[in-house]
Amino acid sequence: MFSVDKIHFEISERKMILRVFDVFFVFGSLFLTGNIFDFDYFILSTSNLYWMPILGVYINLFGTIFEMYNLQVASNQFQVLKSTILTVSTTVLVYLLTPIYSPELPSKRIQIVLFYVVVFLALFIWRMFYVSFLASTRFLQNAVLICDNDQVEELISGLENIDPHYKIIAFVNAEAAEDETVEFPYVKNIKRDALFSFVKQNSISEIVIASQKTDGITADLYQQLLHLLESGVIIREYTQVYESKTQRIPVHYMSRDFYRFFPFSRSNQNKLYLIAVRIFEINASVLGLCIGLVLSPLILLGNAIGNRGKLFYTQERVGKDGIVFEILKFRTMVSNAESNGAVFTTTNDSRVTVFGKFLRKTRIDEFPQFINILKGDMAVIGPRPERPFFVKEIAEIMPFYETRHIIKPGLTGWAQVNYAYGATTIDDSLIKLQYDLYYIKHRSIFLDLNIAFKTITTVLFYRGQ
Repeated sequence: MFSVDKIHFEISERKMILRVFDVFFVFGSLFLTGNIFDFDYFILSTSNLYWMPILGVYINLFGTIFEMYNLQVASNQFQVLKSTILTVSTTVLVYLLTPIYSPELPSKRIQIVLFYVVVFLALFIWRMFYVSFLASTRFLQNAVLICDNDQVEELISGLENIDPHYKIIAFVNAEAAEDETVEFPYVKNIKRDALFSFVKQNSISEIVIASQKTDGITADLYQQLLHLLESGVIIREYTQVYESKTQRIPVHYMSRDFYRFFPFSRSNQNKLYLIAVRIFEINASVLGLCIGLVLSPLILLGNAIGNRGKLFYTQERVGKDGIVFEILKFRTMVSNAESNGAVFTTTNDSRVTVFGKFLRKTRIDEFPQFINILKGDMAVIGPRPERPFFVKEIAEIMPFYETRHIIKPGLTGWAQVNYAYGATTIDDSLIKLQYDLYYIKHRSIFLDLNIAFKTITTVLFYRGQ
């Protein structure tokens, strides 16, 4: 019999549900409106069936830009309202302005208003249903963790802080000695010989193994795991789960044999991919420099009033293969900002000028780097280049840090669009490293497009550093 308690959604499944049902409810509402009211703007026939896929593409495209498919946004009523208004307004406007691929403008202008209202209500009502029902706790994904006692708190918080719908409800002590029962207020400790029955009685979706030790994986526990695997229960290693949930590489949980866990993306050596990326970079750089020229009067005026000094500045950064190059940026700090030596940027850094804050928030200060991209020192997408002084300092503390240098540094990257960091610290650098390594591992056209869309969102919502 159907049981709600056994339902769970993976992150990718939730996003797919949102995308499919966004389009489904919009189309259904438009057809229903056409049959009930005097609404003939969106009437389909065999000669204009392409109207549907074009509208569906616009909804998904602008929904991505305005974070309709960000699961944290999709679970918050206020954020849903804001993103729905922005998505629908942009979608309807662009759809109306592409008459070749959309219906001709109606003679009765009220139909345009009706079209907007129907699309908005369809999306908003469906999304409110999602917030109230599908995003609720009744769709939790339950898991059991096999790990050492001293790992329990850190490992559980590392997953549940990222995905509130993922719940580790019990753990098995993987240490050799199981004499003492360790109790935690938020998770149940179960004995090894009770694992099979506990999984079957509690609708467990998967078992996560985090221990590097093998002493605790007894013959009996091993046989239980085999039987659970045969019965359809998913068994995964902790680093796999962490990577899929956070979209970061958990370097802090891995030993020195890191490359056993890290098959680099084939795109890093795929000549066709690299040629296509280079063509895109050249075109993007030319477009970016043209936009910069258009904005130059505003930039020159703001610099004269708010910065009062040189407009440009250069700085050494580490590029591909560890080669140092000169990066070009608009100046955002006071003159002689590092007279006492190189230091990390801090939150509300007093060295940043008033106009410099605007340049950073809007990412306009990065525009001169299109020259670095044309020269081949940088790419549009990749890990952000760091200064040699900090690279040396961080690499001594953090294993694998210099792995970032196997590809070109980028104007924007996976870390920049996913991590809302403030002050730059060693811990901050560790999180950015995890994102950068994830990009290197999974680099692809799809991931590049994802970063490009999220970068647009970052600029539109004024989220620069």
